[in-house]
Amino acid sequence: MSKPIVAIVGRPNVGKSTLFNQIGKKRVSIVDDFPGVTRDRIYLDAEWLNHQFTMIDTGGIELDSADQLLSSMRQQAQIAMEEADVIVFVVDGRAGLTSADEEVGKLLRSANKPVILAVNKTDSPQQEMNIYEFYNLGLGDPLGISASNALGLGDLLDAIVAAFPREAEEDKEADEISIAVIGRPNVGKSSIVNALIGEERVIVSNIPGTTRDAIDTHFVADDIKFILIDTAGMRRKGKIDEPVERYSVMRSLRAVDRADVVLMVINAEEGITEQDKKIAGYAHESGKGVVIIVNKWDVYPNKDDKSTLRFTEDLRDELGFLQYAPVLYTSALTHQRIPRITELVKYVADQQSMRIQTSVLNELIRDAVSVNPPPSHRGKQLKIFFMTQADIQPPKFVVFVNDPELMHFSYLRFLENKLRESFGFEGTPLKLIVRGRKEEDDL
Repeated sequence: MSKPIVAIVGRPNVGKSTLFNQIGKKRVSIVDDFPGVTRDRIYLDAEWLNHQFTMIDTGGIELDSADQLLSSMRQQAQIAMEEADVIVFVVDGRAGLTSADEEVGKLLRSANKPVILAVNKTDSPQQEMNIYEFYNLGLGDPLGISASNALGLGDLLDAIVAAFPREAEEDKEADEISIAVIGRPNVGKSSIVNALIGEERVIVSNIPGTTRDAIDTHFVADDIKFILIDTAGMRRKGKIDEPVERYSVMRSLRAVDRADVVLMVINAEEGITEQDKKIAGYAHESGKGVVIIVNKWDVYPNKDDKSTLRFTEDLRDELGFLQYAPVLYTSALTHQRIPRITELVKYVADQQSMRIQTSVLNELIRDAVSVNPPPSHRGKQLKIFFMTQADIQPPKFVVFVNDPELMHFSYLRFLENKLRESFGFEGTPLKLIVRGRKEEDDL
């Protein structure tokens, strides 16, 4: 099920990023601090009152430095109107209502989306009087908050989750494998979709930003049912002239949420970008299977018998957290290795669903401990009692020990490597949870 997307919009210096970071610090559990996962996030997975959602900081999405302020704000608001489920419009209570706020407010009033007006920098009861002029925006009751002091955030989050759309049932059969095709524009995502399904079901263009709307395509390959979630569709004319691919992260995150396996498509001629890393990091943290597709390999310059090896090494350096993801070199134009994509997707989906018996896991633990004894701290030795698998998609393992604080992340990584050496788990992240023996009854 796709998580609702909440976009924070507003002019610079009103506290958008402070609010984003404050909610992240107080209300969000970041799943993984695996080395290589970018910490310069433009998204945060959050949970409030048992409602999970993804928050987007539009201030963290790059804008053309030549843009005028109002134009940039209008673009942020327009994208949020089209892509987000809920919009949080942040204004500055100290500075008061500005003409830029009024322009964006006018735009948001036409949105067919819930808009929550947050008056930031409301740090005292006296400053609460400043919120009343913002009723002039016509966006309902303003909420006074102080992002820097974490005041009013509970009321704001209450309003956000109350505005979420009703969850819709997924139109997916139990035995279907859903695939999200992600990557920046003009890397060949739509061409790969067309090559996979064997017909021009998705409009292909070499103009960056052509794809806009998510399109689900059901197809069968080798008697296996698949759903392709292509972040595709023609851009609506007359909407946004600025290259909007920098904002397509919202649609990509939604596609990742709905997928079993993610195809991370990279242009062989241009390599990977920071935005790619952020989306790939989201897929990793969300526990999705990942296959890296290096497309346009047919036109890669100066190829030799070691080109794929060098390129793969560069990928592993750039995407250190996706060491487990298989890499496939393709050409959508010539269909080179395109049939292998569905084979790899099926393989990765199977790896994600693999279950290992507890007795086999504990044999692995005994062997691992004999090769590399657990660490100790201040004279106290870590003891591993046993390991059991708690879940699949992604595989989740619980390691019971005498004292969880003695488990160093490097030793946990050692155990993960042993799991991969013994059982594969190619293409899927693994989740290892450490618990004290007394927590066994809570499993």
